[in-house]
Amino acid sequence: VQLQASGGGLVQPGGSLRLSCAASGITLDDYAVAWFRQAPGKEREGVACTGRSDDYKLYADSVKGRFTISRDNTRNTVYLEMNSLKPEDTAVYFCASSSTLRLPAHFRLWKLSRRYDLWGQGTQVTVSS
Repeated sequence: VQLQASGGGLVQPGGSLRLSCAASGITLDDYAVAWFRQAPGKEREGVACTGRSDDYKLYADSVKGRFTISRDNTRNTVYLEMNSLKPEDTAVYFCASSSTLRLPAHFRLWKLSRRYDLWGQGTQVTVSS
């Protein structure tokens, strides 16, 4: 059972990247899935979250309007489309799944790392000219 995050890289400010979180051993549409990020010297922070049915999504204020989280259940994969990237988006990005988080009921809890059962290994995103 694992989550595999990929798609990171080096991009110029204003550019775009799409991160993928592919699951094996679990069916992702049974779980809420979130993306977190951690920059050097900073705490891990929640970036975006999608509920089981993908009809309820939450975003950190810092990425609203620029990032989009989505699911492809046929591929058992969750994506994070990142546009208009800024240097402050530079971080290692992690995906995580939760068997207990229910959206929208638990909308205040989605940023809490301890709510997530399974974590991917992280993918580096660097925004720099």
